[in-house]
Amino acid sequence: MSEITPEQVRERLAEVVDANLQQDLVTAGAVRDVRIENGVVQVSLELGYPAAGYHETLAQAVREQVQGLEGVADVRVDIGTGIASRAVQKGVKPLTGIKNIIAIASGKGGVGKSTTAVNLALALQAEGAQVGILDADIYGPSQPRMLGCRMKPDTTDGKSIEPNVSYGIQSMSIGYLIDEETPMIWRGPMVTSALEQLLNDTNWHELDYLVVDLPPGTGDIQLTLCQKIPVSGAIIVTTPQDIALLDARKALKMFEKVEVAVLGVVENMSTHICSNCGHEEHIFGSGGGQQMASQYGVDLLGSLPLDIAIREGVDNGKPTVALQPDSPVTASYREIARRAAAKLSLRAKDYSGRFPKIVVENT
Repeated sequence: MSEITPEQVRERLAEVVDANLQQDLVTAGAVRDVRIENGVVQVSLELGYPAAGYHETLAQAVREQVQGLEGVADVRVDIGTGIASRAVQKGVKPLTGIKNIIAIASGKGGVGKSTTAVNLALALQAEGAQVGILDADIYGPSQPRMLGCRMKPDTTDGKSIEPNVSYGIQSMSIGYLIDEETPMIWRGPMVTSALEQLLNDTNWHELDYLVVDLPPGTGDIQLTLCQKIPVSGAIIVTTPQDIALLDARKALKMFEKVEVAVLGVVENMSTHICSNCGHEEHIFGSGGGQQMASQYGVDLLGSLPLDIAIREGVDNGKPTVALQPDSPVTASYREIARRAAAKLSLRAKDYSGRFPKIVVENT
């Protein structure tokens, strides 16, 4: 009986397609090592994105492929994450302690952008990442209520502020510094300055992803923020309704102008299922998110229902992903989070942190 070789195993691994990367494991560069001893094949994978909820499915696909080789007694699969920093806009410097910033935008208010942002942040954490969320809506901060966290941030050195932590998520919001009912009567430059301070003066602790919940709209404030915040990728949240899609397209175009990659579109409130009779209805229309994604060549990351439990959860500071980890809705959020993170992992890595800072001095 001929011995199995690592090359034979890799040929089989080239037949296994990662559902989130939409590439086979070899093409995606996910195969870290293959070792064979006494008929036992040890396959080590590194996906480049958090996917705890997908590991067993992928491992089973690998086992089925490799076990077909003659002489294989057993197949063991080890799956690592290996999240790396990805490139941001030209001329914008990445931030210390944050590998990737993902902006969540809608272009229009009332489509559930903030609800989607907090649940996606929690979903990324559930998949195995270190995650934070920045509430960039200075005029209408909502993350303190959604995370059920109202305490004022602390400082240890008098220069930076510590993020609040709720459900294991680091967070910062202007809502932590003012009373909930206090209106922010500020002009654009003050808003931009405040957001930059919240981002730069917060002592973020080694985040794989910082989710930025952008304010609705595509005006001067949003454009300025996108030009000053080092964003690795953006997600557009919309409903199937034509009016919402019009503004979502503007948000997508805004990111194109500032050279920020759009990871995909999330269609929120896609269907409504009656809690009494179970009847499903597309009350905001259907297929809008898919049409927009196809038109602009981006992915439809997923669709979410109009569910009263989602609304009640964030209103009461108990987000669905945290409080109902085994629910179908949580499964949808986690699937969207995996797809978005996988899409980001395919982008160019950021190597700026490896180079020393060059200072020219007169001597």
